[in-house]
Amino acid sequence: MQTVACMRWGTLYPPDYVNRLYRGVMRNVSRPTRFLAFTDDPSGLEAGIEPRAIPPIRLPATGLGGSPWRKLALWSRDIGVAGDMLFLDLDVVVVGSIDAFFDFESGKLALIRDWSATADGNSSVMRVPEGGAQHLIDGFEAAPLEKRRLYSNEQVYLTRESRLPTVFWPMEWCPGFKAMMLPRFPANLVKNVKLPEFARIIVFTGHPRPHEALRGEWPAPWYKKPYKSLRPVTWLSEHWR
Repeated sequence: MQTVACMRWGTLYPPDYVNRLYRGVMRNVSRPTRFLAFTDDPSGLEAGIEPRAIPPIRLPATGLGGSPWRKLALWSRDIGVAGDMLFLDLDVVVVGSIDAFFDFESGKLALIRDWSATADGNSSVMRVPEGGAQHLIDGFEAAPLEKRRLYSNEQVYLTRESRLPTVFWPMEWCPGFKAMMLPRFPANLVKNVKLPEFARIIVFTGHPRPHEALRGEWPAPWYKKPYKSLRPVTWLSEHWR
């Protein structure tokens, strides 16, 4: 049984984002697969989704409460998942088979190699090995603001402090929508965004989000509109549904 999971808390993403991700996963697996949603509110989730409480993690009252640092809770030794778990952020779109994410150097922490010039990982598509890494939570809880000062975000902290054998997915599997696919200005005004041939999961970071890209919308101040614009991404209607 393959286990795929996501995490939703607060109201930034509606339940529909979980449901669309679930349907995208189930369309693109050929093996028995279960889908977990770690959440503080299971209302509105489809019947096939298994809601789970987010494992406890102590976050500062100010500064980090709504941030991605909450994702460190996935590394609890009490996560309750046997075998590797494939974690997906809510703002990704599954466009191809994902069975290979479980086969690729199984048993190791697997991340996207960040599209910037750094050697750090991106946890938008992340395989969590069985057993977790409780020290990541313990170390963060002991000095959360210090960790925030030393590491720009949770995925940098994870990459550098996991103490786990780590691998990066083949780059073509998880292209960044803005980093790798969006035509640069002024081509973005006239060219469509093409779906890469070997892509399996498209990663959206910030705006535009999938529902915005589908309509060709990009929330931005007027003076940034020339280069923060895109044509409607029509292939999303097939894959983000």
